[in-house]
Amino acid sequence: MTVHLALEASKLWRKICVEASIEVSLLAGSWKYILAGVVFQYIHGVAAQGIHYLHRPGPTLQDTGYFLLQELGEDKAYVSETVFSLIFFSFVLWTFHPFVYQSKRIYTVLIWCRVLAYLVACQFLRIITFYSTHLPGPNYHCREGSKLAKMPPPERLVEVLLMNFSKGVNYGCGDLIFSSHMIFSLVFTRTYHRYGMARFIKISAWLLCVIQSILILASRKHYTVDIVVAWYTVNLVTFFIDRKLAELRERPSGIMSPSLLPLSSKEEFQRLVNGNYVGITH
Repeated sequence: MTVHLALEASKLWRKICVEASIEVSLLAGSWKYILAGVVFQYIHGVAAQGIHYLHRPGPTLQDTGYFLLQELGEDKAYVSETVFSLIFFSFVLWTFHPFVYQSKRIYTVLIWCRVLAYLVACQFLRIITFYSTHLPGPNYHCREGSKLAKMPPPERLVEVLLMNFSKGVNYGCGDLIFSSHMIFSLVFTRTYHRYGMARFIKISAWLLCVIQSILILASRKHYTVDIVVAWYTVNLVTFFIDRKLAELRERPSGIMSPSLLPLSSKEEFQRLVNGNYVGITH
């Protein structure tokens, strides 16, 4: 039994090493795309914090979703975050599954290049919209009387640039149209729907997006318009980006080690190592 486990562990480690060498070669040609996408996540966070300085609490706007859905209450606001976390971390784990599973269709680096392109485009539009019109936040901590509804003007620029990530995610106000949670959820779900293989997971992911939309409204974290705009904006943006960028090529199956590869797979591996299979424009 011990020998069997040792052999399986050795095979797994060998697989991870081979996979890592392929992904590193891809990263060498795509790091600029990855870095730009990661940097923009920071810019988006700073922009969301910046709108909080401009937020002015007021009466909650009339909203169809609020008429139809009973409030969960402030003590149950974690429910929607739980669903979002399930979508988020499940997708992240899936993008790294090629390091472990033999049957795989994607390259981790290339899929994240595509995902970050989706996110950046959607978040850029989001920044424009929530800075264009300032709406009173419907969330509990954004309402009149809450100490967190307004932020005192920053005394130094560094206060804006050094954002408090935890506070911004949980207690931000003003970054409403359209929902950032729905951007991530829809981008991840669409990506898996296109490149994933399990039909049950695809259906479940879309169902979770619908459930999350309802829970966000029931938690009063966004207005209905924030959810509706997210649904059609994200789908339209990803549709046009997919038309602009070249399709991700599916990987040859069964790659284990360059020395053990058939000729066609060896050539594929060499193209990767030599940097001829670059980023999202292959």
